[in-house]
Amino acid sequence: MAAEARPVSSGISDGLFWGSLFLDLDRRGPFLQLQIRQMIYAAIEDGRLSLGVRMPSSRELAALLQVSRNTVVIAYEQLVDQNFLVSRERSGYFVAGLPKHMATAASIRPAAIELDAARWSDRYAVRPSTHRNIVKPLNWQDYPYPFIFGQFDPSLFPTNDWRESARAALSVPEINNWARDTIDEDDPALIEQLRLQVLPRRGIRARPDEIMMTIGAQHALYLIATLFTKPETRVGLEDPGYPDARNIFGMLTGNIVPLQVDEHGLVPDAEFAGCDLAYVTAGHQCPTTVPMSYARRLDLLKKAQDHDVLLVEDDYESELIAERSVLPPLMSLDRHDRVLYVGSFSKLLAPGLRLGYVVAPAPVIRELRALRRLMLRHPPLNNQRVVALFIGLGHYRSHLARVSRVLLERARVIDRLLPKHLAGCGWLRGAGSTSYWVTCPPGVDAAQLAELARHEGVVIEPGDVFSMVEGAQRRCFRLGFSSIRTDRIEPGLERLGRLIAKMS
Repeated sequence: MAAEARPVSSGISDGLFWGSLFLDLDRRGPFLQLQIRQMIYAAIEDGRLSLGVRMPSSRELAALLQVSRNTVVIAYEQLVDQNFLVSRERSGYFVAGLPKHMATAASIRPAAIELDAARWSDRYAVRPSTHRNIVKPLNWQDYPYPFIFGQFDPSLFPTNDWRESARAALSVPEINNWARDTIDEDDPALIEQLRLQVLPRRGIRARPDEIMMTIGAQHALYLIATLFTKPETRVGLEDPGYPDARNIFGMLTGNIVPLQVDEHGLVPDAEFAGCDLAYVTAGHQCPTTVPMSYARRLDLLKKAQDHDVLLVEDDYESELIAERSVLPPLMSLDRHDRVLYVGSFSKLLAPGLRLGYVVAPAPVIRELRALRRLMLRHPPLNNQRVVALFIGLGHYRSHLARVSRVLLERARVIDRLLPKHLAGCGWLRGAGSTSYWVTCPPGVDAAQLAELARHEGVVIEPGDVFSMVEGAQRRCFRLGFSSIRTDRIEPGLERLGRLIAKMS
């Protein structure tokens, strides 16, 4: 028999019960009825709402949650259609429960068991959790002054154009294209759009068999590192440089060679010449933002050819700001198949998209595809098709132009304000970069500054993590501006400058 129906308006305890059930409802957020449905379903699944429990009336729940009554009615009716609730005439809505096998599984869920960490540590082949990584608050959007690099700016996301592309990808013919398993192949439409619309803007010409999609740039680097790095391989990394690249290659070889960086980018000196492989950020050196000069690019390619050094070019921030003449990537200048090129849509669209790509000689792409197949076969084809349509419909180019205008405006505002608010600091920003590399006055620890700044609502990225030697960049921090509204730049810099002055 069904359980006794719980009355919903007989006392304070019932109000507290229903209030706690919907505690995480974001009333300012989108899709309220979807949120309500998800919370009711979750409560049914984990047993907080058992079979036969009477739900509040739509009027009562709407009043409790401070939402439209229609929102609750739609949520209830959808749950009825899914057989999670049942509607009884003149009685209301009641929990119909879960299918019997699901309810049994939920009731016998084992309790968590604490295991001795030392028992596991002896079995680990690697300890990635011990690596020094870039750390950003997950709730950075809750801070009023987020000077962080490469994150999603909702005000710049092309919502309507993306929706059009997503709707087009959900047509029946398109679903038939991307829903099948292509083993280790990618969406041919996206590969074609990359060849025709994206890569030529960087001066890169590639055949379809020279391009492979990845789950972001890190995935591309991991695949390349796995394919080419042996324990004895000497891998050159810029210092300071990108921590994720350092950690990826460092898991595979102990022969990591720190490579010098100057005002022209990576220095192709004797240390570089002794490497088997070198990771390079020629477009904007990470984190100093310095673009590698044209002469240095040619010199680097010549030295790589002379000493048989394979170059991995991470072009992580290309095209975002049209500022001065754009220097060609190393791959566009390479005549000896010396460069493996890594690109991404994360900085232009959104990091959560997790869609990157590798351009390399066809034999390398063939091996990378075979390796990727062992990990995940291929990135989701539905996402690939949406991006292909987004580019093919012309949205990519118009979005790029809009983002470039906004980011250039922010850069000019910061250029004007830095001498006023951070007068005691030094800073660098290469043309086209969306961040500054700031050096604080002597005595200022950027990690301590970042901690104090968060209490003022300001988020920055301490520079220590970018150096191979812990503490070597202690006075430095990265100041990004792709995620902060233009009108919040000055009050954020003012707070930051005040803290630096106190610490100096």
